[in-house]
Amino acid sequence: MSVLSVEDLSVSYRIPGGRLRAVRDVSLSVGRGEVLGIMGESGCGKSTLAAAMIGLLPAGASVDGGVIRLNGADMLRLPVDEQRRLRGQSVAMVFQDPMTAFNPVLTIGRQLADFIGAHDAARHNRADIAAMLEKVGIPDPARCLGRYPHELSGGMRQRVAIAAALLMQPDVLIADEPTTALDVTMEAQIIHLLRDLRTSFDGAIVIVTHHLGVIAELCDRVAVMYAGEVVEEAAVDALFHDPRHPYTRALLSCDPAVVQPGIGHLPTIGGRIPDLSALPPGCAFAARCAMTDATCASPVPRHRAAGRSVLCHRSKA
Repeated sequence: MSVLSVEDLSVSYRIPGGRLRAVRDVSLSVGRGEVLGIMGESGCGKSTLAAAMIGLLPAGASVDGGVIRLNGADMLRLPVDEQRRLRGQSVAMVFQDPMTAFNPVLTIGRQLADFIGAHDAARHNRADIAAMLEKVGIPDPARCLGRYPHELSGGMRQRVAIAAALLMQPDVLIADEPTTALDVTMEAQIIHLLRDLRTSFDGAIVIVTHHLGVIAELCDRVAVMYAGEVVEEAAVDALFHDPRHPYTRALLSCDPAVVQPGIGHLPTIGGRIPDLSALPPGCAFAARCAMTDATCASPVPRHRAAGRSVLCHRSKA
């Protein structure tokens, strides 16, 4: 049974002269004990989708249609106070920039205690908070509680952010680009931490990233987004070894890890993402696709098979 499901979700932003369609008719689900990856290049709608899942869309954004169900309840139709109660308690998020995740003038211990108190006024146990910091690999956690955010490295701040998200034992943990702001060494440590969490965390995990290595290391299933749509969804091994959508194949071919040494250049995807406020008819990837033909200007069918789907005229699931 799905813990979190998104059904035909569309989100747009108000811009001068119209609306920018950031997410279009997206349907996804993730079950308890499962890790779902959402990947794609910058500007494809990944972070907007993650923000919608937790009910934290910025000003100027609006949900144009669809349903977001958390344990069966439609998040979009709950009162604001009820949504606020569920955030942190039932669904929690790790944001991509650990530099801005905390108040700079309050200690780590104060902020984590306040976070717990906002959901459970009876719980302010510093021992529980220190135990969670130790679980995510913070050395000397009792001392860390008295430190300010600027006294921690970027990797330690991201570990504390993960600890904060896990304190209330949520049903769903969403990690939005959790390694983007870190150096290579810290990135590897956070990936290792998230991999270890898979065995101890009883909920569902959604990881939003453009990093193919993170997807391969951590996820069970992956959804590939392009221009606000999910163009392919499959089990991670199936997608990496047998990508069906032309965009997925192009994206995987640009991974530096698979580039042959000595060729003298890095492969790229020609062209650019279409203007999301004036989308072309038919397939949004057609202008950059080597397989395009006249049929690509017509509405695109979604082909489904066991465990995967592909949004393409020419490719089948």
